[in-house]
Amino acid sequence: MTHPPAPGPSWLLVVLFAVAMAWVEAACVYDLRVMVDRLQPYQANPLPMSGALGQVELVREVATLVMIAALGAVAGRTQRARLAYAAITFGVWDIFYYVWLKVISGWPTSLLDWDVLFLLPLPWWGPIIAPAAIALLPTVWGTLASVSSVQSPATAAGSRVWRVAGIGAALALYVFMADSLRAAPHGLQAVRAVVPKTFNWLLFLVALALMTVPVASLIWNVVPSLTTARFASRRYLFRNLD
Repeated sequence: MTHPPAPGPSWLLVVLFAVAMAWVEAACVYDLRVMVDRLQPYQANPLPMSGALGQVELVREVATLVMIAALGAVAGRTQRARLAYAAITFGVWDIFYYVWLKVISGWPTSLLDWDVLFLLPLPWWGPIIAPAAIALLPTVWGTLASVSSVQSPATAAGSRVWRVAGIGAALALYVFMADSLRAAPHGLQAVRAVVPKTFNWLLFLVALALMTVPVASLIWNVVPSLTTARFASRRYLFRNLD
């Protein structure tokens, strides 16, 4: 009898790594913000690009993404498992990054505090609750994908699911970078001076709903298989007891 795998050492180790990685990043960002007097990031020029500081920070952001992909590649034995563990790492890291910043500095004071989320290719801005909500999606999807033996069929419907999610991701990126994009024609200094005043919640919620589609699709496929396996296990146990 085949049973869906339960969360095992790989899942736990990946989560622990992501939590620890989030602390390292939060500590680095805290030190950097104190050094440049930007502990509260919601202000113009949130990271002064003086000397090599700016380039070092940009490379650090890329290095973080490389670490996430590398951990997924090491932890997973199949392509699906590698993607699942990378997704878990990204989601847990992003959420705990803000948890640890709160522990270290007392900021953010609420989930509605604005932050400069990323710097490439242009600064991303948004309330903290927005990236946190997105981070939950890869965490849930990666966990379900890593503990379930159900494979998503390579069908046109499956491809549409990911295309829909891709559209959602593109919309979310636009929402985060909208102010920077509007300032871009006026030059780099104008981009650095951006301090967004409003957040397009309606478009973001549409984007979030679209990005939720792969998670909902996986839940739709996984839950029945887990329920069937549970009942099969009980029947097998009761038969042996008799």
